[in-house]
Amino acid sequence: MKKIILLALLLSSIATYAQFNKWFENKTLRLDYYHNGNHKNEIYSFDELLEEPYWGGSKTNLIDTFGYGNYFYKVSDAVSHQLLYSHGYSTLFYEWQTTQEADTVWRTFSETVIFPFPKKPVEVEIFKRNRKGKWKLMFSYRVDPKNYFIKKDRRLEYPYFNVHVTGDPANRVDVVILPEGYTKDQMGLFIADCEKFKNDFFKFEPYSSNKNKFNIRAVLAPSTNSGTDIPKDNIWNSTILNTGYYTFNSERYLMTMDDKSVRDLAANAPYDQIYILVNSTKYGGGAIYNYYNVSVNSNAKSAQILIHEFGHGFAALGDEYGYDNTYGDMYNFKIEPWEPNLTTLRHFDKKWKNMVNDTVPIPTPDIKKYAHVVGAFEGAGYVAKGIYRPVHDCMMRSFNTKEFCPVCRDAIQKMIDFYSK
Repeated sequence: MKKIILLALLLSSIATYAQFNKWFENKTLRLDYYHNGNHKNEIYSFDELLEEPYWGGSKTNLIDTFGYGNYFYKVSDAVSHQLLYSHGYSTLFYEWQTTQEADTVWRTFSETVIFPFPKKPVEVEIFKRNRKGKWKLMFSYRVDPKNYFIKKDRRLEYPYFNVHVTGDPANRVDVVILPEGYTKDQMGLFIADCEKFKNDFFKFEPYSSNKNKFNIRAVLAPSTNSGTDIPKDNIWNSTILNTGYYTFNSERYLMTMDDKSVRDLAANAPYDQIYILVNSTKYGGGAIYNYYNVSVNSNAKSAQILIHEFGHGFAALGDEYGYDNTYGDMYNFKIEPWEPNLTTLRHFDKKWKNMVNDTVPIPTPDIKKYAHVVGAFEGAGYVAKGIYRPVHDCMMRSFNTKEFCPVCRDAIQKMIDFYSK
């Protein structure tokens, strides 16, 4: 019986790979666009198409089955309209729209979607999740792979090295580490920091149990100056990815608005996830689902920052703390958040209700009796009321604990399995 099951799985895998080879080349088509707007309005405009040398994603799981993210894009055959590829993601623009600045200012962000390089013309459609949780088509563009305006030049071409490589990018979670604020003389430090990154990363479950399902590579790309920008302290450094603290005027929020440089540098290696490692001792970091991840190399809490931020960027986990005045109306309390570890209890059965013991009340009192059980504890998603988290404490809430809760671990494991099969 086991032999029959294994044979069926093998045949299924071969058939799926054949499907990939029918429609795609083993490289990446990158579509850059501009996202312009304010709190209530937004405009999308095409920028450019680029060919990149590697495809780091799965060749079997080409259709997104999670439905996470504030945005979602589909790639369909232009003639038959058959869905070939889809992917969920979020952006810095979406977060900015919830800030006070967006009430009075229009801004423009560069954004990117990537997919396997098509063999035939395809239609790319970008959707946004509205306040009611429904998808709305915002932008579409027809891509002809024979278009001679698809750029093949490499703007930030640098060598990469293997930090932890266990197999084919097609069935691994591929992480590329990008150096930020390391000078040419500090490349040795960056190499050592990548080794520390690997060791810290695999200390935490469920990553440690899935070590053989990950590839980690790093790009050797120096910056002119060491460090990063700290605007409030009038510190400005010339760095390859233009990161800085005080993103949206939040001191610890360390991000970059230079999406093009991030993608140009990441293109040097196969990747599913981009991790920007900043040469700084100051506490900070940030991450956005399927966008990029950022943390620092030399803070006392670097390991916890790394793993917390990767929870956002890779597994779509939401912040479980109930305070932050940076954002306004991030969540609609009348619907369920898309993040797998947050709930408004509107449709709790679609969340982690099946992981809650019958003896645990919902909502769950945040008292000692329930300190170590799965329930629904009020206070998460940057608000004290109306959004609930799975446990009293978790790596997505604070660094007082050194582990993810069962709900977060389950979400991470499902994402690992998706990329590695």
